[in-house]
Amino acid sequence: MYLRCTNSACDFQSDRDDCCFRCPSCGDLLELAMGTLLYDAATLKRVWLARRSSRDPRDQSGVWRFREFLPNDYTPAQVVTMGEGNIPLLPAYQGAAWTGCRGLHYKHLGWNPTGCFKDLGMTIGMTEAVRQGARTVACASTGNTAASMAAYAARAGLQAEVYLPAGTVSANKLAQTLDYGARIVEVEGNFDQALARLLENGGKGTYFLNSINPFRIEGQKTVMFELLEQLDWHVPDFVVLPGGNLGNVSAFGKALQELQQTGFIVKLPRLVVVQAEGANPLVRTWKARADELETIDEPETAATAIRIGKPMSWKKALRALKLTNGLALDVSEDEIRDAKAVVGRDGIGCEPASATTLAAVRKLVAQGIVSPDAVVVAVLTGHVLKDTEYILHPNRAAAEATCSLRCETSWQS
Repeated sequence: MYLRCTNSACDFQSDRDDCCFRCPSCGDLLELAMGTLLYDAATLKRVWLARRSSRDPRDQSGVWRFREFLPNDYTPAQVVTMGEGNIPLLPAYQGAAWTGCRGLHYKHLGWNPTGCFKDLGMTIGMTEAVRQGARTVACASTGNTAASMAAYAARAGLQAEVYLPAGTVSANKLAQTLDYGARIVEVEGNFDQALARLLENGGKGTYFLNSINPFRIEGQKTVMFELLEQLDWHVPDFVVLPGGNLGNVSAFGKALQELQQTGFIVKLPRLVVVQAEGANPLVRTWKARADELETIDEPETAATAIRIGKPMSWKKALRALKLTNGLALDVSEDEIRDAKAVVGRDGIGCEPASATTLAAVRKLVAQGIVSPDAVVVAVLTGHVLKDTEYILHPNRAAAEATCSLRCETSWQS
C-alpha cells in the first residue's frame, strides 16, 4: 500500500513513511491506496468465514480478519488488538415501530472493547505507531477517541497524550482515559481548538491518531465488510450514521468503493450522515452545495461526541455521499432525546450522538425518502454508559445544549 491524495485532481503519491497526513501539493488529506488482491471475491468470502474458527488473534478480531484489504506487512508481534469488531446486527423492534421502517436494524459499534467505534480504527493506527517506533501517541478528542487511544496505547506499552476541551467531556469518558494512564491536556474552547493545539504542539517521536490519520480510516472501513457479510452480501437500501469529525462516513465510502471495484457487491447502499441542529456544518454545506465547508465557531449540542464545528474530513465525507447518492440531514435536541429513549426500550441503549440515526430514520420515513419496507441499518457508535449524565440529569443536558461552550455551567458544576 502507498499514500495518495484524496483530491482526484491531484496526482500526489508517497511511500507511507515519507509523508504526514496532508498532501504537500494541495493540502487535502491523504489516504491509503489498496494493492492488487491475490484472490477473487468468492474465495475471500470463504476465507473470511473460515477465520472465525481460528485461534490466531488477528482472526479473532473483526478488523484484522479482513486483512487482505488492510495494510498487511506487520509481524504478529506488532499487531495491537483486543478482539475489536465482531458486532452483531440486531433487528430494531421498538425502533421499527417508532420510525415506521419495518426493515430497520442496529449495528451497535458501542459494543467494542472501550465502548466505541473508535477501537476499529485504533487497532490499525496503534499497530502502525508500533511499526514506526513511536514513543508517544496523541489525539484531540471529545472523549471517545481519547479513551480508545489510551486503552490501545496501554496495550502497546506507549504513552498516550490527549487534548480535551475543558469542562465539556463526559465524566465517563474522562474516567476511562485516566484509568488507562493517559496524560491529559485541557484546552479552553471546543474540539476544533483542542485539535489545533495538538497539531501545534506535537513533537518528534509523537504519532497522531485522530481520524486524519489514514490508518485509522482503514480499520473503520471494516464495518462495511462485516455488515455485508452478515447480510449474506445483500446490500441494504440505507446505512445511517452520526457525523462528527466525519471519519466514519469517509471510511464507509472508501470500503464500499473498494468492494464494488473488486466484485464483492454490484450496487451501493445510500449513506446518510446525521448531525445535531446546533453542530451541523456538513449538513449546511450539503444543502448549500458549497465548495467550502460552512464552519460553526461554537457548535452546541448535548450529543457531545458530535459537537464539532470544523470537521477535518468533510471533503472525504462529501465524496462518500456523492458516490452513494447519499444525503446529510440534521435533527433537533428533542428528536435526539426521544430517539435515545426508544433505543433504550429495545434493550440496547446508546450515547446521545448515536440516537441521531434513529431520529433521522423516522424523519426520512415521514418525508417519503425511506420506504416502510426498506432495509435500513442504523449505526450506533457509542455505548449507553459513555454519557450517563444525559440520562440521570436530562434537564441539565438540555440546558447545556443551548449554552455557549464558554459558559461556566457544565456537567462539573
